[in-house]
Amino acid sequence: MLRLYPQPVATVPLKGLYLDAPLVPNEPAERLFVYGNFVMSLDGRIAIAQPPNAHQTVPSTTANPRDWRLFQELAGHADVLISSGRYLRDLAAGQAQDSLPIGSAGAFADIRRWRRRNGLAAQPDVVFLSEDLDFPLPKALLQEGRTISIFTANTPPREQIAELAAQGVSVERFVGNGRIDGKDIVARLTALGYRRAYCVAGPQVLHTLASAGCLDTLFLTTVHRLLGGSDFSTIMQGALLDAPLDYRLRWLYYDAASPAGAGQMFARYDCR
Repeated sequence: MLRLYPQPVATVPLKGLYLDAPLVPNEPAERLFVYGNFVMSLDGRIAIAQPPNAHQTVPSTTANPRDWRLFQELAGHADVLISSGRYLRDLAAGQAQDSLPIGSAGAFADIRRWRRRNGLAAQPDVVFLSEDLDFPLPKALLQEGRTISIFTANTPPREQIAELAAQGVSVERFVGNGRIDGKDIVARLTALGYRRAYCVAGPQVLHTLASAGCLDTLFLTTVHRLLGGSDFSTIMQGALLDAPLDYRLRWLYYDAASPAGAGQMFARYDCR
């Protein structure tokens, strides 16, 4: 694999590429650092409608083990993952891409060791953003030692809150018109003591964070394939921003080996 930027151009290994690199420039002491990650096609697809029910998922034509390795490495840095109720519904329906990181496979044992060496919990905690509580929480997730929270802008039935509390899951309600402001999410996670939050949710959640000026860094894998289609998602979906958000390229790597020789780019962009 080639590092194209910053120069000089150099050959580098994939393993440890994101794990060993400093995540936070000039580590802030009192502030949450928020970062996200997507894999997309050349024509900007991160998810496309799949038969038989036209449910949008990450296509097998862009998903690949080398990108997945870096996805796991990014989770290695996190105190908390930001996910969504949709992920839990997809997981229950067998339509989710995979379980939340960090994966239990032997290939990721070095990431788990890295966390131990750096004083981090075995698994990052998880906060789910959701309009309601109509989803099951898988037993495996509850048994991983994570602190699990649900943030909602609505008022769930007390019975649902009590049922989740009995499983060790907290529910926090935020004032809003059915949606939580990104600044409120960051403020609450900061108050809970988190310092590095990894957004592993979809384009609507990314919009919530970015539109509030809360997305510090975006990691973007671009697979060199055109997919087409009219029913798809891009990396961010929501209302037009009042002003564009500028991100500066921090690094760029070219991976010629995957997928199937098509090649892909691994880029990091930091908010200016």
